[in-house]
Amino acid sequence: MPSKTITIDTKGQGLYEFTRTAEEFVQADGNEDGLLTVFVRHTSCSLLIQENADPDVRRDLEEFFARVVPPSSDPSMRWVRHTDEGPDDMPAHIKAALTQASIGIPVIAGRLALGTWQGLYLFEHRDRPHRRSVVLYLSA
Repeated sequence: MPSKTITIDTKGQGLYEFTRTAEEFVQADGNEDGLLTVFVRHTSCSLLIQENADPDVRRDLEEFFARVVPPSSDPSMRWVRHTDEGPDDMPAHIKAALTQASIGIPVIAGRLALGTWQGLYLFEHRDRPHRRSVVLYLSA
């Protein structure tokens, strides 16, 4: 079972941790060493490895991105043309461009080689709930 597609249901903008799901996929595969590639199949959300102990880290990251890329209804974003799906549309694409759609995580001795406080997150950039498709691929 080298690949699996999972669905992450979001409730709007924010960070959604799925470290445990990725760990379970790796453990079920049985490979001792390899590389887990995680890929999100959307252009308005992204992936992050980030601290998973203090919830203030998630809140601060969300606030930072909201300040750096406000909705297109904000006067500072008057230049934005792509607003077909609302004021969060183009800002979501910008936030996704600033982060990443794919992450590689080494697998050592059958476990993700994440640090003590690191977690794997889907970073939703849209205001409304979405069903996000994430591909997990393990190469030996």
